[in-house]
Amino acid sequence: MLDQILAEDFEMTDNSGERFNKADELDWIKKNPTSYDSFYYEIKRMDIYDNGTAIVGGTGHIQTDTLKSIYQSSNILILRDGQWKAVLSHVSGFRNI
Repeated sequence: MLDQILAEDFEMTDNSGERFNKADELDWIKKNPTSYDSFYYEIKRMDIYDNGTAIVGGTGHIQTDTLKSIYQSSNILILRDGQWKAVLSHVSGFRNI
């Protein structure tokens, strides 16, 4: 599903300031299976513009048996050929709480 959502020109900047492209993200997901018990994304901002651009920002919540973590992310999506494609993502503030 992630392969369908990410545009071919997708780029992400992670919490440490490193930049990654779509191939990097898909490779990381394949090599790092999820180890958390639950995850949800709390949308705090979602704007959809007439020009086919959307901004989605919010807080990711990750929980295991012994640890809870949160992070903030901002995402830009573009409507291409009738499908929303993520083109840019920035993650920051990852911390255990």
